[in-house]
Amino acid sequence: MLYDILAIIIGFALLVWGADRFVSGASALANNLGLSPMIIGLTIVGFGTSAPEILVSTMAAIQGNAGLAIGNALGSNIANIGLILGATALITPLLVKSETLRREYPILLAICLGTLLLLQDGVLGVWDGVILLIGLVAMLYAMVRISMRSLTSDPMTAEILAEMPETMSTGKAIINFTLGLGLLLFSSRILVWGAVNIATAYGVSDLVIGLTIVALGTSLPELAASIVSALKGEHDIAIGNVLGSNMYNLLAVLAVPGLIAPGPFDPLVLTRDMPMMIGLTLALFVMGYGFGGVGRINRFEGALLVVAFIAYQAVLFIHSEEVPASEPTALYQPVEQQYL
Repeated sequence: MLYDILAIIIGFALLVWGADRFVSGASALANNLGLSPMIIGLTIVGFGTSAPEILVSTMAAIQGNAGLAIGNALGSNIANIGLILGATALITPLLVKSETLRREYPILLAICLGTLLLLQDGVLGVWDGVILLIGLVAMLYAMVRISMRSLTSDPMTAEILAEMPETMSTGKAIINFTLGLGLLLFSSRILVWGAVNIATAYGVSDLVIGLTIVALGTSLPELAASIVSALKGEHDIAIGNVLGSNMYNLLAVLAVPGLIAPGPFDPLVLTRDMPMMIGLTLALFVMGYGFGGVGRINRFEGALLVVAFIAYQAVLFIHSEEVPASEPTALYQPVEQQYL
C-alpha cells in the first residue's frame, strides 16, 4: 500500500511539472512559428493543461479501467468549476471582461448537453468516441475563428501576452516539449497503477477513484494556473483555463475510453455525475456571463461552488460505502468481461 501511495504522490508531482514543460515548449514553438497569442492561449495552452487527463485516461483505458477514464473526465470538470474556480473566487473575486470568454460559455454548455445526449443509451461506444473527436475538431476551429475576430483591445489578449514564456529558441522549445511529453506518459502510468491498486484493496469502483483522487490530481495544473493568474489580476485567463480545460475533457478525454475500451458504464454517471457537472456549468454561465454587464464571480458565489463540490464528494463517499466489500467491481473482473 505504501508503494501505491508513493506512486500516486510522485505521479501527481511529475504530472504537474511535465505539463508545465509541455505547455512552455509547445507555446514557444507556436510563437516561433508566428501564431497569434490568442490562438496559442485558446488552443495550445488549453490542450496542454488537459494533457494530464488525456494521458491518464488513455493509460486507464488501455489497462481495461474505462470507468477510471470516464470518472477522470467528468470529475476533472466538476473539480475545475466547483473547487478551482470556487477557491480562486474566495481568494479574489473574479471579473470577466473578455468578449472571447463570453462566446465560449455557450459553446461549453452546448458540449455538455451534447455529451449527455450521446451517453443516454448507457454505452460509451466507438462511434461516440468518433463523434466526440469530430466535436473536438469543430471546437478548435471555432476557437481559432473566435480568436481571429477578437479585437486586440480584448483584455484577454494582454493577459495572454503577459503569461507567454520568455523568448525561447526552437531547439530548447523542442527539448521542453519532448521532456514534458515523456514525463506525462511516465507519470500517468504510475499514477493509474497506484490508483487502481488502492481501489482494488478497498473495494472501491474505478469510476469513484477517477471522480475523486485521480480527478483532483490531474486538475492540479488548472488549480495552480487559475490561482496565480487571479492573484496577478489576470481574471480572464483564470476562467479561460477552466473553460478550455472542460471542453477538452469532454471532447478529447472522454473520447479515449470510447475508442479504446468501448462498452456500458455505471448508470450513476447519468443520474449523479453528469447532472452535477451540467449544474455547475450552468451556475458558471449564470455567474460569469454578465447579462447586460461585466461578469463577476464574487466570494459568496465562490463559497457556494466550493460547498457544492464538497457535498458532491460526500455523496461519492456515501455511495462507495454502500457497496459491500465482497461485491466484485469492474476492477476484479477480467477485462474482456467488464463490458459484456
